Amino acid sequence: MTETRDDSLTWLTQEAYDRLKSELDHLSGQGRLDIAEKIEFAREEGDLKENGGYHAAKEEQGKIEARINQLQHILINSRVGDPPRTEGVVGPGMTVTVRFESDGDEVTFLLASREESGAPIDVYSPRSPLGHAISGKKVGERATYHLPNGRSATVEILDAVPYAGM
Repeated sequence: MTETRDDSLTWLTQEAYDRLKSELDHLSGQGRLDIAEKIEFAREEGDLKENGGYHAAKEEQGKIEARINQLQHILINSRVGDPPRTEGVVGPGMTVTVRFESDGDEVTFLLASREESGAPIDVYSPRSPLGHAISGKKVGERATYHLPNGRSATVEILDAVPYAGM
């Protein structure tokens, strides 16, 4: 799965769409039934104030509901297919190689959503500081972005090619 620069649209491979839809169907069906059963069982054990099982089940229920909401948002705002890609220009669905100006290290990664699983290389989100800074840049260009510690880092784009595994 890859994301466009538009935060409201997510590009999904058919496989990723099917996997996320299957997870949503399970969580909103059997997943909800299972957690309701756990809560009811824990409730029968007595005093809810000191019932660790009850509180753990309620916390799990909250996590399930949050994941259901997240999956619904992704699926509603997605398109199945490949995002538009131009070789030599950094964008979602591209395998990108950059060189860090500070130490000369080179890193190759897939610029895609964190929901993409199973990619044989590292996946960086287009929404990450580095991903955002390099999106739209061409091979040979430099981009500077801010690190969480307040410092900045500069990279040179060495390569940007469509990811072959998508």
